Amino acid sequence: MAVKNTTQVLIGGKIITLSGYESEEYLQKVASYMNNKMTELGQLPGYSRQSVETKHTLLSLNVADDYFKAKRQAEIFEEDLEAKDREMYDLKHDLITSQVQLENARKDVALKNEQMDKLQNRIEELEKELEEFLKQ
Repeated sequence: MAVKNTTQVLIGGKIITLSGYESEEYLQKVASYMNNKMTELGQLPGYSRQSVETKHTLLSLNVADDYFKAKRQAEIFEEDLEAKDREMYDLKHDLITSQVQLENARKDVALKNEQMDKLQNRIEELEKELEEFLKQ
């Protein structure tokens, strides 16, 4: 069973204790993300005049937006990976087919060379017979 980690982080100027099965480094990274997002929102005109509830809602919406964008990007990467896997499978299949065709072509060339050698030998035999016949 995984060990539960507990660590204190600073979010929005307040020390908060976080715990989870993730590493302390990861929990600090999450806190840093939240702080960056709060700073980003704080730079928007009129944000500082909003109520705390509205600020929390905007922060939640921005985090949700980041989540859905990242999720969509992950889906796109997954689709790309699947497409590349299919393409790689097709290319491997084509390669194997080509290798089989090449091997068959090599065997055919070897067979044709063998037949050509036999025919060349037969031509030489017939030429010798013709020479002997003409000498008579």
